[in-house]
Amino acid sequence: MSTIQAGIAARVPAHGRYLSLALRPDADAAVRTTLQALAAEVDGLHTVVGLGATLVARLDAAVPGLRSFSAPPASRVDLPATPAELWLWLRSEDDPGALLQRSRALARLLAPAFDVTHELAAFRHQDGRDLTGYEDGTENPTGRDMVDTIGVQGQGPGLDGGSFVAVQQWEHALERFDRFDRPTQDRMIGRRRDDNVELDDAPPSAHVQRTAQESFSPEAFVVRRSMPWIEGARCGLHFTAFATGFDAFEAQLARMAGVEDGVVDDLFRFSQPVSGAYYWCPPVQAGRLDLRRLFQNQGHPPA
Repeated sequence: MSTIQAGIAARVPAHGRYLSLALRPDADAAVRTTLQALAAEVDGLHTVVGLGATLVARLDAAVPGLRSFSAPPASRVDLPATPAELWLWLRSEDDPGALLQRSRALARLLAPAFDVTHELAAFRHQDGRDLTGYEDGTENPTGRDMVDTIGVQGQGPGLDGGSFVAVQQWEHALERFDRFDRPTQDRMIGRRRDDNVELDDAPPSAHVQRTAQESFSPEAFVVRRSMPWIEGARCGLHFTAFATGFDAFEAQLARMAGVEDGVVDDLFRFSQPVSGAYYWCPPVQAGRLDLRRLFQNQGHPPA
């Protein structure tokens, strides 16, 4: 029986590393064997894998619900699209150096068909907070609700247990954020930083108001597993939202971008996404990625 990649359901690790990879133009003959090698190497816990729509199409396969990221029509803010064929989230509780070595090993493994186009180190801040000091993922579903939110069911072998992830790298201007006094900061987020209590009088532009998952019709629940990042003087949040499709994320993003009512999320007053992409995270079977959906017209990958 196939299951969700365990790293998706697990808590955010102490250290993370993200890799985006592009398919080499001359790689057609090597794609299948390279993906089989990847499937045998990763377990879905220490390394979470996502495949882009262009890669799935290149293999003449189809995953219902998978598409490429694009900004919602009439967005009032810049939402860049930066698609890639393959996305890896490396996770560790111990050693960021070990993550670097693992990323190098995976890059070598994938080199016959893929080139690394972007790499980013990330970490868990305090007890799971953004670098602004506010708790991230407060509204995440838990228990059975979480599993139902992230795990596809009822679509058959090779799809059940799969998930979808929306990825955005947000870059913060902390100096700009620091110019606001604490009450203003709290109202921008919609929660008090000290105790994480939601404000009763938060303005419509507060992030909490823009993304309240139960306020959409249908309700727009996702499971956030975001991690802060720092590169020199630059910093921000690598946002990831897992679900059984992209509709919930797109509903939240459209409201944040002012599409519904012209009100833009206050996050954009001090932060800006510099990337945006969608991926399908295949299920795991017997400790390895279940990629049968990609090869159903070519025979299954060898066991």
